[in-house]
Amino acid sequence: MASPVPSLGQLVSHATCLFKKNFGDEAPKIAACAPGRVNLIGEHTDYNQGYVLPMALSLVTVVVGSASSGQEATIVTASEEADEPRKVDLTLPIEGFPLSPGLPHWTNYVKGVMHHYRDDGDNLSKAIACQQAEHTHAGVPCGIMDQLVSVLGMEGHALLIDCRSLESIPVPLTDPGLVFLITNSNVKHSLASSEYALRRAQCEKAASILRKPSLRDATMNDLEAQESRAQLDDVTYRRACHVIGEICRTLKAAESLKRGAYQEFGKLMVESHNSLRDLYEVSCKDLDDLVCAAMEVEGVFGSRMTGGGFGGCTITLLKAHAIDRTIQNIQERYSGTPTFYVATPSEGARALKLS
Repeated sequence: MASPVPSLGQLVSHATCLFKKNFGDEAPKIAACAPGRVNLIGEHTDYNQGYVLPMALSLVTVVVGSASSGQEATIVTASEEADEPRKVDLTLPIEGFPLSPGLPHWTNYVKGVMHHYRDDGDNLSKAIACQQAEHTHAGVPCGIMDQLVSVLGMEGHALLIDCRSLESIPVPLTDPGLVFLITNSNVKHSLASSEYALRRAQCEKAASILRKPSLRDATMNDLEAQESRAQLDDVTYRRACHVIGEICRTLKAAESLKRGAYQEFGKLMVESHNSLRDLYEVSCKDLDDLVCAAMEVEGVFGSRMTGGGFGGCTITLLKAHAIDRTIQNIQERYSGTPTFYVATPSEGARALKLS
């Protein structure tokens, strides 16, 4: 059975209660939320200036607050997974006195956003500021996908994002007989790990050898050219092979969804997973087992790992009537303890009204 998702109202109510508990029963004056995301296809292509096809989720993070009268601010997290302390006093950044990362770890991304954010009303600049926060304060050299889809997400649509131009094209996902199932392996992973940074460095090395600004500009012919093959070691070759192929798959996948060609889209999902497993080497046995178990069920079009890898989640495209059978088969075949979420494309970050 899919896990229940708390409603937006429940989250706002919980955040408001926590605010009152920490600030003398005073009610917050502002509230906002931002969604999580799932990437349907286009993995490890964003930092190679390629294409990605994510959608925003109904799973959101809620923030409530009130304006500070001076340069001092207090932030509190409700996350039980955050390191202590979970209430922290900060001095707001001014020129020459930036907020530096430190302890507790959960504050670092918040500090980074405060440091980089400029209130100019532009959604793109908001996304870029949040990406910069990941780089400078959270220690994650991520691409722009997560931030862009969280800001620009549209209900009933995935977004085909060009990670070079930062342009996005809505791709309708409104077929009521179609759903995406997110399966969390509950195997922990960290995008800040050395493996993520290593993959990025390998891609940059490949682009340099191919004399391209990024792997977005490379083709399989470039990769297979005699001069290139002589300079590329086997590992770097395989990393580039995945990225070049994945960029092509992502464009084909977006067109498949637009045409309602779900079998074709599912086939591309499986090809993506196999490439991530064999060429990019970021999958693991848990993710491979989840994909295999999902693909055994009638009504499933395709399944793949999603996210940075080394654990985390899979995403499965299937007919709505096949949800229960798919979950049951995964539970029977997977040795771990997965959790499940039925995903629908949802609205992006937004301000909320407080009653």
